[in-house]
Amino acid sequence: MKKSVKWLGLIGFLVHFNTIYAQDTLKLSKSECEAIFLKQNLALMAEKLEISKAEAMVIQAKLWNNPTITLDEINLWATSKQLSVFGEELKGFGNSNIAKNQQLAFSFEQLVLTAGKRKKLVALEQTNVEKSKQYFEELLRNLKLEVRLQIIEIQYYQLQKELYQKQLNSVSILTKALKNQVEQGNIPKGEYVRLRALELELLQKIYELENEIINNQKELKVLLRLPSSTYLQIQTENLFTNVVNFQLPKLPEIINQSKETRPDLKTAFYLQMYQEKLYNYEKSQRVPNITFKAGYDRGGNFMYNFFGLGISMDIPVFNRNQGNIQYAQIAVEQSKTLYQHLELKIENEIALVYRNLENTLKLFEAMEPQLAQSMEELFSNYSKNFMNRNISLLEYLDFTEAFLQNKKLLFETQKNIYQKIEELNYVVGNDIINY
Repeated sequence: MKKSVKWLGLIGFLVHFNTIYAQDTLKLSKSECEAIFLKQNLALMAEKLEISKAEAMVIQAKLWNNPTITLDEINLWATSKQLSVFGEELKGFGNSNIAKNQQLAFSFEQLVLTAGKRKKLVALEQTNVEKSKQYFEELLRNLKLEVRLQIIEIQYYQLQKELYQKQLNSVSILTKALKNQVEQGNIPKGEYVRLRALELELLQKIYELENEIINNQKELKVLLRLPSSTYLQIQTENLFTNVVNFQLPKLPEIINQSKETRPDLKTAFYLQMYQEKLYNYEKSQRVPNITFKAGYDRGGNFMYNFFGLGISMDIPVFNRNQGNIQYAQIAVEQSKTLYQHLELKIENEIALVYRNLENTLKLFEAMEPQLAQSMEELFSNYSKNFMNRNISLLEYLDFTEAFLQNKKLLFETQKNIYQKIEELNYVVGNDIINY
């Protein structure tokens, strides 16, 4: 009963596997995945619009206040009783009857900001533009890490799948050969059954690895904005060579570099700059703004046509913006403290990731990666020797298990190296190690 269930599961896997390759298969390298991500990711597109919004606010800050025009005190008619008060009529404009006996007033007002308020406000909004750019870079940094880690996971499972597929092909050849020997009565059936069980285990492992690949593809396809029907294959060539050849920079160098490249640290710097500019702007608010006025009054004064000028401003007696100035001053000190805290945090993050990467590289070197190639050659020899009955089935199975464990550990260590490389690039804020 258990064997029947297993075989039904494997039949289901084969149907599922064929369905996958009936979909649109897209073969990409790591760099091609990143190029698609940068071009098509929706979150990046949305965040980039925040920069345009901030730039629009700079344009708005540069604009002058609109002037105010007022037309009032217009009478639509005048009775003879009203006109008799002064004993004469109000003539029209020029020699015409236009606006005869009609009073009106016209005024013009323009607010003028003092103490460089407009200039300071523009500086504030320009700092917001720089902050928006760093917010975009921070989002890019986070999403890029997510994309790269997903790629590494897929590559890791693809390598394992290729390994088990090679093993399965080799074991399948032996199984067919043993089946013929069993039918001829040359060897006991027990050996064939044990080898068939190994074949079943390898097939089950391939099924599990394919599920892992599909699960990781789901997240990556969202980040790359690819259709759900796409089946991704990520290039895995030369991964071992790249791990061995790259050089790890010195720790003090990359800590210094991070101060120029970390977007969140730059954001903290621009936040500090913003608070300083806000403080200057709030101090300028102590100086009252001035409103210039010009007016014309027809028939409402002892002069029938009166032109006048005026000026108005608040008197800073009670409110001299004391609270906002104090608030901005405290915010400046707070932003400086937060910048120092973030700077210290980044240094410790880099040191931790750097040491972890160093340790993983030492483990990889101790594993002697070249031994994997030797073991592959040995496995081929073991298969031939078992076929020729020079070694027992137990010896063959033991070596097969040891070979798979060694390769799996090698792949896992390699994956850890790449993950820690990406983590180091992430905490530095720049690709200091490329592969």
